[in-house]
Amino acid sequence: MTIERQLGVCTWTFGDMQLAEISANLQRLNYDGVELMGNLNRWAAAEATSILKDHNLQVFSLTPDNVDLAHPDGTVRAQAVDYYLRLLDFAAGLGRPLVSCHGFVGRVRAVSTQAEEYSLFVSAVQQIAQRAEALNLQLVIEVLNRYEAHLVNNAAQAVQFVDDVGADNVGILLDAYHMNIEESNPANALRQAGKRLWLYHVADSNREGIGRGHTNFAAQMTALSDIAYQGPVIIECTAPGPNPFTPIKDENSLTWLETYLQESLAWLKNH
Repeated sequence: MTIERQLGVCTWTFGDMQLAEISANLQRLNYDGVELMGNLNRWAAAEATSILKDHNLQVFSLTPDNVDLAHPDGTVRAQAVDYYLRLLDFAAGLGRPLVSCHGFVGRVRAVSTQAEEYSLFVSAVQQIAQRAEALNLQLVIEVLNRYEAHLVNNAAQAVQFVDDVGADNVGILLDAYHMNIEESNPANALRQAGKRLWLYHVADSNREGIGRGHTNFAAQMTALSDIAYQGPVIIECTAPGPNPFTPIKDENSLTWLETYLQESLAWLKNH
């Protein structure tokens, strides 16, 4: 039996495209909503809400800017926490989507020690979670592979991290692309997260659309059903080519992205 799931797309994968154009494209492709890039200098909450509503799109979640909540330099860490506190206010103005939280992308080893920075990360997220609770918001800890970040790289670590934070409004975000690298059995990783899995990202093993790599998405869909996952499925494919953190690389990138989004939507609608 095919389960109807709400399907969204990470807006950062469109690069510098204006939100109105991104929204028009996703409406044309029949997506339900977005994970909005949390660039607080680019748009106000009211403006973003209006644009997305005009295109019948929901805001499921927010992607944070790349800030370092675990850095041993207190000034760096305080700036990162301040960004998240402002992001929470932004989220409250958007209708309270999930707020994603993760380690600094591109830092793959500790500046001080792994243990110290893990503890600093826990403390920072506890501070953010306290403010989020006051705003009736939920956080999700995004699990990134070891080639992107040095803390919380797999589902088991994420479960432990959420336990260590100890806040009822903090859950887990697992991503099929990152699990392809870090998990021996991604479907079982989803089951391990269980009721704490509040958000799920997808891209195939090569970060292209579903069906273009070797990820067993059928097994992952079964796992989602086994744990009664009720959240959205967020597509986070990127165009091929060098510099993976630059989503739009050349004149062909948008064509590739739209192809991946069409193929992924078709697969998900039929599984």
